[in-house]
Amino acid sequence: MSERLALFPLQTVLFPGGVLPLHVFEARYMDLATRCLRDDETFGINLIAEGKEVGAPARPHAVGVSARIASWDMPRQGVLDIVVRGERRYRIRRAEVGENGLLLAEVDWLPELAPAPVPDDCAKLVELLKAIVADSGAERFPEPHRYDDAEWVSARYAEVLPIPQLARQRLLELDDAASRLEIIRQFLAQHGLIAG
Repeated sequence: MSERLALFPLQTVLFPGGVLPLHVFEARYMDLATRCLRDDETFGINLIAEGKEVGAPARPHAVGVSARIASWDMPRQGVLDIVVRGERRYRIRRAEVGENGLLLAEVDWLPELAPAPVPDDCAKLVELLKAIVADSGAERFPEPHRYDDAEWVSARYAEVLPIPQLARQRLLELDDAASRLEIIRQFLAQHGLIAG
């Protein structure tokens, strides 16, 4: 089932269930945010493959995540601070630039990853993630916390690991939460953050 979605290409990756603060000042994105707030709509966030966040429309990676505005503030005229929550993954079928320079895409929704238990050999990751969440606070990791779900646990790790954005993108594109979690477990073990 395809759908049209306005895109906000960024130099970062959003995951379903993730939280991302954004500083909006370009007219095209101010208009987009205003419309989404007024009509309770979502927009898409994709990692930039080529180009920049500001100026001419960037070319995004194909897989992104729909975002819903959770809160907003206007600290001064012409600047909108929003916090978005990631919802669903999609793949861009085709994209075009609208009149106002906003990238508009026809997207296919990807299957939502079903909740799956955290594998036994990844149990150490849950304890470490609980410590990270407690240290970071509720704004960074709002409820509900689903520590028994490999999809949720792997997505939260993928957001915070000190890895290149392209590696984060590859983790987003994986359709198997257990595989994503195993990659993360190996990374943490290689860097001495958990016992191998």
